[in-house]
Amino acid sequence: MNGRIGPRLAQVVPTLLLVSLLVFGLQQLMPGDPALLLAGEDQDPAVVAEIRHQLLLDRSLPVQYLHWLGRLLHGDLGYSWRLHQPVAALVTTKLPVTAQLAAMAFLIAVGIGVPLGVLAATRKNRPLDYLVSGVGLAGLSTPTFWLGIMLILLFSVQLGWLPPSGYVSLFDNWRQSLATTIMPAFVLGAAISATLMRHTRSAMLGALGQDYVRTARAKGLGEVAVVLRHALRNALVPVVTLGALELGTLLSGAVLTEQVFSIPGFGKLIVDAVFNRDYPVVQGVVLVTASAYVLLNLLADLLYVLINPRMRGL
Repeated sequence: MNGRIGPRLAQVVPTLLLVSLLVFGLQQLMPGDPALLLAGEDQDPAVVAEIRHQLLLDRSLPVQYLHWLGRLLHGDLGYSWRLHQPVAALVTTKLPVTAQLAAMAFLIAVGIGVPLGVLAATRKNRPLDYLVSGVGLAGLSTPTFWLGIMLILLFSVQLGWLPPSGYVSLFDNWRQSLATTIMPAFVLGAAISATLMRHTRSAMLGALGQDYVRTARAKGLGEVAVVLRHALRNALVPVVTLGALELGTLLSGAVLTEQVFSIPGFGKLIVDAVFNRDYPVVQGVVLVTASAYVLLNLLADLLYVLINPRMRGL
């Protein structure tokens, strides 16, 4: 186990450093000058020059990067040029919203995708297999914004069961919070569940053809025990990898879904920051997202060992 986790831990710092360098470099390619946007309509040259000086935009790119990196090492993500707030405060405000939405969407995806994948694999080339595969293909092909609008029309406009948009904190009113997030969570989870279903089916088909499965059946074990205790346990390794990546994607913010349901999460924050050339916010959000990806991949490595004990010695 240490042989797997140790090298991955050693890669964390270089990975995040490379991400910060790429983010800083690529955002310089965005058109427009933040100083001109912040100067207002008059755009007085003296005012623009002063803004550029205050934001260090008149310094060379290596100096700007090292200055920002130095503050980052002290836990300072910078200060929003547009919103006039610390980036850390903005992240702290928006991250719980997206984290709640991502967690609900992920649970929905796993609860639908993995069982359907197992069911399709055990009924290979039968009507149920074709039906599940068709549902999965439909889930992958359906645009999230269209599905969100249809759910609003059905459950909010026609039935009146759920609010059409908005967000309520889980700590303020958990019932209302679940009511406002269940539809966007289902929209996000539907597409991921289709992906998980297809990968689970493929992995299960490979596992069901292995010798240890035939041996378990020869010993007289029931089909349910063979599928769940032997085949599924080994088939989950690639599914865990995919799940970690999908969860990281959810934590980065779902722009279209958040826009349709007016969810004030990471997606809206980073889109507004890009359009307003608010570089510190873009850097902060991307670094938090990259850190989440790295940590989730480390968690996936730990889960490999729990799922498949044969990997403990690797």
